[in-house]
Amino acid sequence: MTPRETALGHLDLDALTDAQADVSFRMDEDAFRGFYDRTSRQLWSYLNRLTGDRNAADDLLQEAYYRFLRADAPLESEAHRRHYLFRIATNLAADRQRRLRTQPPPASAEIDTFADGPPAAALNQRIDVQSALARLGVRDRAMLWLAYAQGATHDEIARVVGLKTGSIKPLLLRARRRMAALLEATSTRRAR
Repeated sequence: MTPRETALGHLDLDALTDAQADVSFRMDEDAFRGFYDRTSRQLWSYLNRLTGDRNAADDLLQEAYYRFLRADAPLESEAHRRHYLFRIATNLAADRQRRLRTQPPPASAEIDTFADGPPAAALNQRIDVQSALARLGVRDRAMLWLAYAQGATHDEIARVVGLKTGSIKPLLLRARRRMAALLEATSTRRAR
């Protein structure tokens, strides 16, 4: 099931009354579907990187759009809608991480394998990056992903993670340093 089918498959937009649609959605069904088509792939990638879990990304994608639709927030532009949606997704991922901290870790971590996959060095590097990202906090992962994978500006990152624009540059620098330290530690362990 694709992320689109997951998100739209469980939302019964027709079951909502006209009054609910006017107050909650602030956009009609066609406008939402267009917005979903433009944002879902990017949001799913973002959530996948934040959580490191494809199934969790699917669930959080659905929940993010559901909360977006239920929100009673005045959204005056496409950019504002996108920032609001990513803010919801970031908060959901942070909530998930807090819940997982209180639960015992799974017996074994799942790692993607490739039948005709990349050479061992490339696979190890991918695993190292995934492992390092998983060890970072949600905010650090979110900022790094938004800045380097999505090309977001500091202002856009600030709106998504809920910080002041002026604090993004030093926090992003610290997140990069943490990521580099984690990667260095991993490569040092491999060299031994």
